[in-house]
Amino acid sequence: SYLANVSILALYIRVSPSCKSTWTGLSKEAFHDIVSFMKLALPSALMVCLEWWSFELLVLLSGLLANPKLEASVLSICLNTASLTFMIPFGLGAAISTRVSNELGAGRPEAARLATRVTMVLGLVTGVSLGLIMISVRNLWGYAYSNEKEVVEYIARMMPLLSVSIIFDDMQCVLSGVVRGCGLQRIGACVNLSAYYLVGIPAALCFAFVFHLGGMVLGLWFGIICGLIVQMLLLLAITMRTNWDKEALKAKDRVFSSSLPLDVST
Repeated sequence: SYLANVSILALYIRVSPSCKSTWTGLSKEAFHDIVSFMKLALPSALMVCLEWWSFELLVLLSGLLANPKLEASVLSICLNTASLTFMIPFGLGAAISTRVSNELGAGRPEAARLATRVTMVLGLVTGVSLGLIMISVRNLWGYAYSNEKEVVEYIARMMPLLSVSIIFDDMQCVLSGVVRGCGLQRIGACVNLSAYYLVGIPAALCFAFVFHLGGMVLGLWFGIICGLIVQMLLLLAITMRTNWDKEALKAKDRVFSSSLPLDVST
């Protein structure tokens, strides 16, 4: 499926007139100003990795619980469900990242601010809607993965907490896109590191292994929600304090500094 996806995309890029100006073949000019590119690319990748690694770490921690077979199964189902619902805000985050960067680069800070507000509303509406859907199917959702009654009942208990995490996850995903669009990837990576590894994971360990909250997986997930809340609040504070006019000037400087040298005769 990956091979088919790549092949179709490559064919589209090759024959579509919309890609005529963006794909001109392989050239060493692609490496022009590679340092500036990596300064944005590496922190941006780190933003995503730090977040996803924290969720995967929960699966490893679930193997240390009293009933690891059941706990790991339930946690894996929760992660799969969260990943399924995450695809919608992930698309919103990618869209607002592109829109904000384009508007700032074009010198339109007000348009970037408006796009941010609209997408934040869309993210909130999407999160609440998905959360309500998850709660409404909580007694049935477990059967999509298992016929074991114990697993299904455990999933039903987890769904309200999972719904809350979906709302915060939707909002942080949109806000992360705004931060990336403003070129603040380093700050975003620091936010994710602080939220998940200084708050989320330690809180999960305390709730699950010290306080034995709920079914213990409940404690692990509650800890990650704490990380999500901290992440969302920090990103929201950054977004609310953003000087859009200043970011537009910085974006223009970045564009001009990375532009290829033009032939004076043209």
